[in-house]
Amino acid sequence: MEVKTETVDSYLNQLSEERKALIQKLRICIKENLPEGFEETISYGMIGYVVPLSVYKDGYHCKKNEPLPFISLASQKNFIALYHMGIYANPALLGWFTINYPKHSKTKLDMGKSCMRFKKPEDIPYALIAELVAKITVQEWIATYETAFKPKN
Repeated sequence: MEVKTETVDSYLNQLSEERKALIQKLRICIKENLPEGFEETISYGMIGYVVPLSVYKDGYHCKKNEPLPFISLASQKNFIALYHMGIYANPALLGWFTINYPKHSKTKLDMGKSCMRFKKPEDIPYALIAELVAKITVQEWIATYETAFKPKN
């Protein structure tokens, strides 16, 4: 379910009340724990937390004039999605998350390379997500990104 919008408020206003409440709760969890320097925006049709171009002028290698993505939050048709590029780029962080997930949720982790899918509100491990979000600073993310993804010239 792609939401067409240019602002976070507009994104939220297009959701059902139930979905809006869930996204808002996750958004608060992220914003309260995200290290300083990331910026909230709309990125790829989702709520995104990015390294702004003012901090990392090289931008995202896929789209040079766009900020470096880090975390995205979306309401999809059948689930809430949380995308975390740090998990995709850092095997140790992925290991930490997958080991700790069962301590916070009774359901099996439904995850792709960077996407966690939550089909039921009670399955969202807010405390674990708060810990995950706080683990990487802007500078650490830039260094990880440059090592894992940035094309070598």
